[in-house]
Amino acid sequence: MLVLVDEQDNPTGYMEKMEVHRKALLHRAFSVFLFNSNGEMLLQRRAMKKYHSGGLWTNTCCSHPYPGETPAEAGRRRMKEELGFETAVEPVFSFIYKAALDNELTEYEFDHVLIGEYDGSVHPNEDEVGDYCYKSMDDLRSSLSSHPQLYTAWFQIAFPMLDEYLEKNKLMAYATT
Repeated sequence: MLVLVDEQDNPTGYMEKMEVHRKALLHRAFSVFLFNSNGEMLLQRRAMKKYHSGGLWTNTCCSHPYPGETPAEAGRRRMKEELGFETAVEPVFSFIYKAALDNELTEYEFDHVLIGEYDGSVHPNEDEVGDYCYKSMDDLRSSLSSHPQLYTAWFQIAFPMLDEYLEKNKLMAYATT
């Protein structure tokens, strides 16, 4: 069940995930962006069998909080489920976006962006993750510019906002190139 929200992130109800995406209803989500000690972002390539955006590269992990679960709690849960580890994350900003996806689905999300650091091992769940890698911010800027079709719709929207946030707030530990 997903948490439906208004444009201020106030809960308005609950609905089954696929129905929410078919009806393009605004719902709560989160996106985790983890960086190693070299300032490289941990990316994952979504498993081909995912119900949408299969095979595309995206941020460390993302999903939807359960009712009563904070975005940070949900982020830690999904890291464990998708990548086999947990680490602390902190909320940095949120935004609303709407994007048409494959399979006649639409993402319309109030997305909470979470960041953190991680240098440990990754143990991807093959049902969720097809591959993973670390990339520098410079490499990501270049790749997004030259090959945007390789990335999920939400990553293409969130990455420039995160890049600007890191620069504005002088969080260069995350944004080293």
